[in-house]
Amino acid sequence: MNQSPSHDARVVSGGVDPGQPASARPATAIPVSPRPATASPLQDAIAEVLHQGESLLNSLSDEDYTRKLRAVFGSTVGGHYRHCLDHFQSLLQGLDADEINYDHRDRNPRIENDRNFALAETQRILRGFASISTPYLDCPINVRSKVNYELDAAPSIGSTVGRELMYAVAHAIHHYALIAVMCGMLEVPVPAGFGVAPSTLKYHAEQPKAA
Repeated sequence: MNQSPSHDARVVSGGVDPGQPASARPATAIPVSPRPATASPLQDAIAEVLHQGESLLNSLSDEDYTRKLRAVFGSTVGGHYRHCLDHFQSLLQGLDADEINYDHRDRNPRIENDRNFALAETQRILRGFASISTPYLDCPINVRSKVNYELDAAPSIGSTVGRELMYAVAHAIHHYALIAVMCGMLEVPVPAGFGVAPSTLKYHAEQPKAA
């Protein structure tokens, strides 16, 4: 990938136990620089959606996090949350390889079955995205994802780092909406605005209040 002049590689582990020593972790190099005084709206959005994830995990019990709900085809909150983190992980792992491959996700079962580990992984991913310099968001990158049920080939499409951050946020919000429904079944409150698109929140805020 064409890197900005401020690019500096630092090792950030992917999908591993945060308690492991650094020497024991598989390494993924991602671009980092000192946190800018003013982050871009995309960086703010990534931070906000991951902080919402932290709040969710802190409000759930271990039992509710892994409880299978028959009404949603036996899904668990942990399963949906792991799926969200998979995409953030794939994005981070692909930044130094000129290609983000959303089909090669970690799918770590520990994230969906261990709430505390999911919380630690959320915080690790937050640090990874916070370390990316703002100019780097404009860098081009190839993205690969299987979109055809009949063909094995997964097309590679040109994109930018910023565009993929935008996708990861939208993807997480979509699954957060499903998680919010599941939390309703579990009678667990979710953070304000959780699973609601920013444009929807803005629309409702602009509507005149009923007399």
